[in-house]
Amino acid sequence: MGAKDHIKLGKIGEEIAVGHLLAKGYRILDRNWRWGHHEIDIIAQDQNVIVIVEVKTRRSNHVAEPETAVTRKKQKILVYAANAYTRYHQLYGDVRFDIVAILLNPGQIMVNHITDAFYATLC
Repeated sequence: MGAKDHIKLGKIGEEIAVGHLLAKGYRILDRNWRWGHHEIDIIAQDQNVIVIVEVKTRRSNHVAEPETAVTRKKQKILVYAANAYTRYHQLYGDVRFDIVAILLNPGQIMVNHITDAFYATLC
């Protein structure tokens, strides 16, 4: 898969993830928010909790499930960016880190929403 195909697949996955989150009653606060070289795919609100969402989309789970791509290094980057986001927007309160893993098989879309996928204190 070329770079353009990879970006296109990611955008499709993010659209599916946003639809999934909205259907669950989340409010979308921001998308593709950047702080320096770091990016948060989706920032949402679930009741009184700010939710930092990393979206991973794959066409196959032949090698591994999409969520396994959220490595310890990526988790640290997300925590850093989440801290910047909450400071920048002066948001106080609980922050949660979720992963939305999406598999796009021919004729089938599978969404695996992992809430509390990791904790900032463990990064």
